Amino acid sequence: MVIWSKGSKSQALAVYKAFTVDSPVQQALWCDFIISQDKSEKAYSSNEVEKCICILQSSCINMHSIEGKDYIASLPFQVANVWPTKYGLLFERSASSHEVPPGSPREPLPTMFSMLHPLDEITPLVCKSGSLFGSSRVQYVVDHAMKIVFLNTDPSIVMTYDAVQNVHSVWTLRRVKSEEENVVLKFSEQGGTPQNVATSSSLTAHLRSLSKGDSPVTSPFQNYSSIHSQSRSTSSPSLHSRSPSISNMAALSRAHSPALGVHSFSGVQRFNISSHNQSPKRHSISHSPNSNSNGSFLAPETEPIVPELCIDHLWTETITNIREKNSQASKVFITSDLCGQKFLCFLVESQLQLRCVKFQESNDKTQLIFGSVTNIPAKDAAPVEKIDTMLVLEGSGNLVLYTGVVRVGKVFIPGLPAPSLTMSNTMPRPSTPLDGVSTPKPLSKLLGSLDEVVLLSPVPELRDSSKLHDSLYNEDCTFQQLGTYIHSIRDPVHNRVTLELSNGSMVRITIPEIATSELVQTCLQAIKFILPKEIAVQMLVKWYNVHSAPGGPSYHSEWNLFVTCLMNMMGYNTDRLAWTRNFDFEGSLSPVIAPKKARPSETGSDDDWEYLLNSDYHQNVESHLLNRSLCLSPSEASQMKDEDFSQNLSLDSSTLLFTHIPAIFFVLHLVYEELKLNTLMGEGICSLVELLVQLARDLKLGPYVDHYYRDYPTLVRTTGQVCTIDPGQTGFMHHPSFFTSEPPSIYQWVSSCLKGEGMPPYPYLPGICERSRLVVLSIALYILGDESLVSDESSQYLTRITIAPQKLQVEQEENRFSFRHSTSVSSLAERLVVWMTNVGFTLRDLETLPFGIALPIRDAIYHCREQPASDWPEAVCLLIGRQDLSKQACEGNLPKGKSVLSSDVPSGTETEEEDDGMNDMNHEVMSLIWSEDLRVQDVRRLLQSAHPVRVNVVQYPELSDHEFIEEKENRLLQLCQRTMALPVGRGMFTLFSYHPVPTEPLPIPKLNLTGRAPPRNTTVDLNSGNIDVPPNMTSWASFHNGVAAGLKIAPASQIDSAWIVYNKPKHAELANEYAGFLMALGLNGHLTKLATLNIHDYLTKGHEMTSIGLLLGVSAAKLGTMDMSITRLLSIHIPALLPPTSTELDVPHNVQVAAVVGIGLVYQGTAHRHTAEVLLAEIGRPPGPEMEYCTDRESYSLAAGLALGMVCLGHGSNLIGMSDLNVPEQLYQYMVGGHRRFQTGMHREKHKSPSYQIKEGDTINVDVTCPGATLALAMIYLKTNNRSIADWLRAPDTMYLLDFVKPEFLLLRTLARCLILWDDILPNSKWVDSNVPQIIRENSISLSEIELPCSEDLNLETLSQAHVYIIAGACLSLGFRFAGSENLSAFNCLHKFAKDFMTYLSAPNASVTGPHNLETCLSVVLLSLAMVMAGSGNLKVLQLCRFLHMKTGGEMNYGFHLAHHMALGLLFLGGGRYSLSTSNSSIAALLCALYPHFPAHSTDNRYHLQALRHLYVLAAEPRLLVPVDVDTNTPCYALLEVTYKGTQWYEQTKEELMAPTLLPELHLLKQIKVKGPRYWELLIDLSKGTQHLKSILSKDGVLYVKLRAGQLSYKEDPMGWQSLLAQTVANRNSEARAFKPETISAFTSDPALLSFAEYFCKPTVNMGQKQEILDLFSSVLYECVTQETPEMLPAYIAMDQAIRRLGRREMSETSELWQIKLVLEFFSSRSHQERLQNHPKRGLFMNSEFLPVVKCTIDNTLDQWLQVGGDMCVHAYLSGQPLEESQLSMLACFLVYHSVPAPQHLPPIGLEGSTSFAELLFKFKQLKMPVRALLRLAPLLLGNPQPMVM
Repeated sequence: MVIWSKGSKSQALAVYKAFTVDSPVQQALWCDFIISQDKSEKAYSSNEVEKCICILQSSCINMHSIEGKDYIASLPFQVANVWPTKYGLLFERSASSHEVPPGSPREPLPTMFSMLHPLDEITPLVCKSGSLFGSSRVQYVVDHAMKIVFLNTDPSIVMTYDAVQNVHSVWTLRRVKSEEENVVLKFSEQGGTPQNVATSSSLTAHLRSLSKGDSPVTSPFQNYSSIHSQSRSTSSPSLHSRSPSISNMAALSRAHSPALGVHSFSGVQRFNISSHNQSPKRHSISHSPNSNSNGSFLAPETEPIVPELCIDHLWTETITNIREKNSQASKVFITSDLCGQKFLCFLVESQLQLRCVKFQESNDKTQLIFGSVTNIPAKDAAPVEKIDTMLVLEGSGNLVLYTGVVRVGKVFIPGLPAPSLTMSNTMPRPSTPLDGVSTPKPLSKLLGSLDEVVLLSPVPELRDSSKLHDSLYNEDCTFQQLGTYIHSIRDPVHNRVTLELSNGSMVRITIPEIATSELVQTCLQAIKFILPKEIAVQMLVKWYNVHSAPGGPSYHSEWNLFVTCLMNMMGYNTDRLAWTRNFDFEGSLSPVIAPKKARPSETGSDDDWEYLLNSDYHQNVESHLLNRSLCLSPSEASQMKDEDFSQNLSLDSSTLLFTHIPAIFFVLHLVYEELKLNTLMGEGICSLVELLVQLARDLKLGPYVDHYYRDYPTLVRTTGQVCTIDPGQTGFMHHPSFFTSEPPSIYQWVSSCLKGEGMPPYPYLPGICERSRLVVLSIALYILGDESLVSDESSQYLTRITIAPQKLQVEQEENRFSFRHSTSVSSLAERLVVWMTNVGFTLRDLETLPFGIALPIRDAIYHCREQPASDWPEAVCLLIGRQDLSKQACEGNLPKGKSVLSSDVPSGTETEEEDDGMNDMNHEVMSLIWSEDLRVQDVRRLLQSAHPVRVNVVQYPELSDHEFIEEKENRLLQLCQRTMALPVGRGMFTLFSYHPVPTEPLPIPKLNLTGRAPPRNTTVDLNSGNIDVPPNMTSWASFHNGVAAGLKIAPASQIDSAWIVYNKPKHAELANEYAGFLMALGLNGHLTKLATLNIHDYLTKGHEMTSIGLLLGVSAAKLGTMDMSITRLLSIHIPALLPPTSTELDVPHNVQVAAVVGIGLVYQGTAHRHTAEVLLAEIGRPPGPEMEYCTDRESYSLAAGLALGMVCLGHGSNLIGMSDLNVPEQLYQYMVGGHRRFQTGMHREKHKSPSYQIKEGDTINVDVTCPGATLALAMIYLKTNNRSIADWLRAPDTMYLLDFVKPEFLLLRTLARCLILWDDILPNSKWVDSNVPQIIRENSISLSEIELPCSEDLNLETLSQAHVYIIAGACLSLGFRFAGSENLSAFNCLHKFAKDFMTYLSAPNASVTGPHNLETCLSVVLLSLAMVMAGSGNLKVLQLCRFLHMKTGGEMNYGFHLAHHMALGLLFLGGGRYSLSTSNSSIAALLCALYPHFPAHSTDNRYHLQALRHLYVLAAEPRLLVPVDVDTNTPCYALLEVTYKGTQWYEQTKEELMAPTLLPELHLLKQIKVKGPRYWELLIDLSKGTQHLKSILSKDGVLYVKLRAGQLSYKEDPMGWQSLLAQTVANRNSEARAFKPETISAFTSDPALLSFAEYFCKPTVNMGQKQEILDLFSSVLYECVTQETPEMLPAYIAMDQAIRRLGRREMSETSELWQIKLVLEFFSSRSHQERLQNHPKRGLFMNSEFLPVVKCTIDNTLDQWLQVGGDMCVHAYLSGQPLEESQLSMLACFLVYHSVPAPQHLPPIGLEGSTSFAELLFKFKQLKMPVRALLRLAPLLLGNPQPMVM
């Protein structure tokens, strides 16, 4: 049994799943299988992966995927071990003892096999290794001595151990290349005889025969003594030949022991295999003659198994002289050190050592390069991945932490006795170090907490089993028993690891992280990045030791500890530096900044440090080489307190990091600039500034100090303690090449960019300063418009800082920012937004950028939000704030399940009223589509067949009661003709509207054929026996009822075979309904899930209806697939497809018809020759002798014709390979008659004797064959515009010829002719009349005239019938041509003809034409009308249908009712969600469904099988687009603009539709756009393909839209007069005042804005001063909301606050002023001005009045300051004199705002020598100082005491 459980820190292990198998489990593991057809190496990155649990048993392996699929694969051999790889599973075959009888070298079998997917074959592994002479060989892995000890997926490597040589080797595992496949599979050069083919596949055959499932329990290989592994004697002892190699012959041929395969399954006598060694290197296998006889035996199995994986040799240990016999590694892992160098470590337990090999990727990424081996003494080890270290258990029982091969320190666990107690070391107190060399680690408090300590029940365990048996929690955790020591280390996860103690208990410990505060982590990363690897590792080890000392630091003092540690390593004496000395290591929350002359505090803040200095650790450290940095002695520490702090301190140049100070300073400066871009890191910046200022002063970097001063005027004093660096030592300092004397400033860079000045590239640290990189690139892209920078990596805006050896980092960078061109991107804003999401930038990142820097990005987002593309990925839509799009993108990826709109009507509500099968419609959407009236209820009333009908008969006085009852029942019988016809229409109306519950059967409404007679409401029943009722009257009606119920099920529902069978009714009388239900399931595609067994079950019952429903359903589900199994199923029911000698099956006629149509569906459009030939013959199948094929022949012939048409659908004259069949000519003959051709084909025997019933002679019976042939021609030549064929179908134009053709057939011919000449159909009555031949047009009676014109030679009856039928045929073709288009002219034309036919019916001389003919034509025209208006619910058509619904009796038989209600159903197809398509396939389906000859009564299938009426489903397609408001998640109205592509009939046009609406057919459209102003615009471009839109439509057509602020939906405000913007237009001038905060809720639903309005904009009682602020806030809020930029609100407020603070002179840091400056610069930048010119309407991002006011206020404040003494201050600054403390912050603001250059840059003569302003201008030109600022400086510089305030 295998148990999968999930544990967590908070609670106990929970069992997630348990798998039980029959035989003992040998191994259980996880493996990811790749599901893909493409097996190339590239495909691996992209493919989806199936995660599986694999359970190995002795004879098979079970695989259970997470999704719930189960596989089982039997194993053809005993498996010793299974390994999961990147590609699939790898098996090691276990070597059995029988296999190596000594002394006969034979062809060995491979020992390693792979299986790439549970359904793939198990294939041998190939290896490629270099031989002595350097040429590499490819061969199977056959060496038994080779055992896999470790397998890793990334990098994909295998480590093996050779038991003979006692060495470990590393191989890379990859896919086999095709040339290697060929080498292995090639036949040997020596004996290239045919037998080799046989023998080489013997292994294959054997494996295959076994994997068929009859796997023997023991390995089959053990039974044959003739199989031998290559004997050791033949191989030379050299290392290379010991690599798993076998002879060339074996490598080249596949001749594994031939005996093997043959004996395993044949009784043939054994092969004699004589094998002689020609050379130690070559074995050849020759066969004795008797092998020829059975060489052929294997022929069927000769396809060899192609190997799939290959291992390449990478590295082998060097062989030492004394190598113990069993030194196989017991544990192997990959670890990386703190600098990212990777090591492969393997533990050799027998020698108690851990061997570590360093490896790295070669520069071209293709291979791994291995370095030297380092041995570490160890008893056990485990990697700690989170912190890049590993934990090693030494033989003495000490736990030591290593990073790579550098020792970090010993680990001390409170509560575990330390093994070193016995040593002489005394322990001063529990938390002091145990060992002199390094500090121990405190381990996350005492490990007594529940989740951390697990005690095992004492069950003896295997070393490697990872299952904890019923683990008990040990509360009190006492490890004080003597002699407990750590036995082994196991289960490392993240930074936690389990220690197994010798007494069987287990402890879970956590190794502390390198650093917990983000600031320290970032700084460490940066320093690590810049230092050489060795020094970096030493630095980190040192820091780790300080940081994790027992009783380690709290979060806030971590920074102080870091600074102290770092500065010590640089050579500072931190105890003498005032600001570091006062660090309080206990609980201070922020660094204490000492005032200048502070005395050393007496509070004991130094105690910790002193304690550290006095510790033994410190004494040891001083002597240690690496750690000279702590060059203080305890004695110094004690004297220190008395010394004076004002003296200068000097740096110790011998320390570890001394030479790297400039580099470290520079990267820390970059980190500082990076942190400035994160508004959340303010506190960290202040701490970092102090460190930077100290370093900058000591390195004498004036510009940097000045830069920091300008940023933080209050923190940075102009003077401070300086530690002198010995001038002699400065030479040793390593000034890196990237060091710049000017401080790089990100704000300055952006500012210059906005002003359009050139800038040097900005330096950045890959992986650390990602934000800086992002900001620089996005500004360059958006402001400078440089599009190239996104795609190519080497940008001229950034310099990447590297120290030469670190190539790797660069490579990794490049992969991350590759720009995907797939997304449509036009403008720069779009480029920017798409690029940013690809880089992984999110809204949360944007919120933490300072507002000035974020402004250009927000501007780009604002522009994109207006007009996004519909195919942007979800992340982009989220970034630009279009939830409607992101939700759409996210829905698009969901599986088709229950949709958003599916109405969940609780089933309980419908119980009172009888279920009429129409309860599940989505009323919410329908009430939007047809909002003005109740037409939907009306349709429901017309189509319901579950309630009794009203039988209204007046009892005349002369009628006796008995006669009256008969009268009532006869009337009911008439009405029932109508009731029985309703279900077909109901199926159309409720099409695909319901998702069934899998636990309940589908409700099928009753078909109610009773009546109620008023006034007493007495029940009238047909079964009273008073009148004759036709037998089986209701059988087809209930079939249709079942279909209607089944068609409610949406194709997206989750249905399985069991549910279908579960619906099978108990009562036999419901069998017909179930038959219909099966057909419906086929039509909506669910029948493919029904198991073949069940299909067989249903067909053998012999129930005619079930067979019809099932055959048609299965065929429809497999439309056009040529599926073989279905073809077999259908052929049994078609005698013509069976061989002539087969038994005659008694198949009912209707089932044959269904099967023939089924063949047509399955082979639709394939032009399959044999099928077409048989069907062509079947159209004219003559009646047989014994009454066979004599009844209802017409429907069979028609079915054959329709099927033939489908098979060759639209192929026209290019029917490949059928020219000899003469299809069109034969069809023409069937159509017009003539002499029957001699029957060809295999069935001619049957037709020798003519029928005894029907005398046909040898001419074709046109009455039978014509309809099928006509429609077959129409479908074969559909839309081909083939004139010659069309002329055959012209109506005859002489009276003589007209007499030969049934008027009904003229309808079909006209229809066929128009379908062929598809492009000629025009939607007007003139075109319709043009189809009528002249003779008819001239002589046809107009039905309104009273008298008939007398004429002898003209048969008026024929002419008028021909006339109406031809008109009807033309109308029907018009319906096909414009099906589902709602074309207005087509509608008007057809509506006119429908009205005409209605009037003809009541005309006095209708009898000439015959009322039946007129009714037929009217029904046809009505159906055409409904096709054109399909799904639209058009009112005029509904009125026609309703009128015809009321007509009963007379000529109105079942068929006409059927037609009228089908028209009604089409009109409301799928509740208005579906429409008809005009693709070839749809037209074929509609021809079957709407065949214009309607049944005379409910059991009439003579001319057309009734079941075919439902094939209209194949022509229905979802085309309703429903806008859903993304905030309320309800359907709503939205305006769409639909653009049609240009065609030969019209130019490209646009049309506006109010959605929800049916779209036109998608192939006609160019694009669809949701139009403003109420909703955000949204464009769906169809020129790129319709897939996106199709998937939206198939998921109920939900299109998410988002209401713009201040707009109401069309439902609430149809005319648009109530929206907020409309109200405010009236009083434009005082808009801010007119804006009441209460009304904001109409604008936005954002809770943040609502509360802002609530708390900041509502006036309170005693306002006074604050009124002005309130007004400002209100107007700002109004601005943000109306311009749809609520995200700008914080920026407005921050600017306002900053200005107020500046006015109060309280600016302690200038970053906000910088931001305001950037905002102003952005709006005056060139690129922004250009954008405004292009889109003047696009609202300015910020209110145009706000910015000038901001600017003006700042100018005024600063100018006032100049007047009250600021000018002196500026002068002092520029001339480098000392300044007053109080003015520092204002001065910094002035310098920043006016971008005054630093004093060092001013020209030396500049201050005094200039005389005129012009001269100043010239001098300052190259300093890029703005004129505004210069005007303010001019008075100072020109020596003029009066400042010029402007």
